[in-house]
Amino acid sequence: MAELPGYVRSCLNTGKLAFLAILVAGGIVLQILACALYNNWWPLLSAITYVVLPMPLLFFAGSDGSSIFSESDNSWVDLAKFLTGASTVGSIAIPCILKHSGVIGWGAFAMELSSFFVFVLAIMCYMWMSDEDDYSTL
Repeated sequence: MAELPGYVRSCLNTGKLAFLAILVAGGIVLQILACALYNNWWPLLSAITYVVLPMPLLFFAGSDGSSIFSESDNSWVDLAKFLTGASTVGSIAIPCILKHSGVIGWGAFAMELSSFFVFVLAIMCYMWMSDEDDYSTL
């Protein structure tokens, strides 16, 4: 992509950011629709885990993203990985528990899980985009 002019690279990067924004907005819309369509606001409880999810990585793992995927001797990084994993499991477990207890219906449950997968897709796209080093060449 280095042979493309700078304005074309800038336009492509803007499109990638717009795609990420659309994914995140779609996940939020699904989250709210799961509550509003069925007149039951209990599914919004899983939104707490979306807010809590990046906090351990921000506080304990540091600023570099490479520490997430590498073996570490630092117990704080290991704690951050554990807490992030627990919050991720909670993002799936809360709708499952609410459905099992009969608090929400199948429609809200499906929207909650689809919201989770849209957020995961957005995170994976962000990680893929941050691996490409196109922003430093602009």
